[in-house]
Amino acid sequence: MRILVDTNILFSALVFPESKPAKALLMVADNHEMVLCDRNIMELRAVLERKAPKYLSDVEVLLAEMSYELIPAVDHAEKLIRDAKDQPILNAAIVSDVDIILTGDKDFLSLNMEHPKCMTVTQFFESEGVEE
Repeated sequence: MRILVDTNILFSALVFPESKPAKALLMVADNHEMVLCDRNIMELRAVLERKAPKYLSDVEVLLAEMSYELIPAVDHAEKLIRDAKDQPILNAAIVSDVDIILTGDKDFLSLNMEHPKCMTVTQFFESEGVEE
């Protein structure tokens, strides 16, 4: 499956390497096609600068060492999501035929879309048959 990993999952995995999001990121990397949107990476760097600047160099190592497809944000489309800054990421996932958006963002999770399916780490583990 093609899985887009949202900024909040990347942030949590980087800052809390023993967390469920970190385990989910590794599972995606090992068993699926990981997809990242350029807007997520920009957002991740900005959030790290504000909240955890000591991890800024770690994100560069993570991005250099992980295997993923980088997709561009897509700015045009009808509004489907409440938070306007998330719309280009959602558009990119739709245009790039992503199967799952792995996220903790309530705006994505409230969409109730079939494709791509937005799911939490817990829902992802359940879909993979993994006990947390």
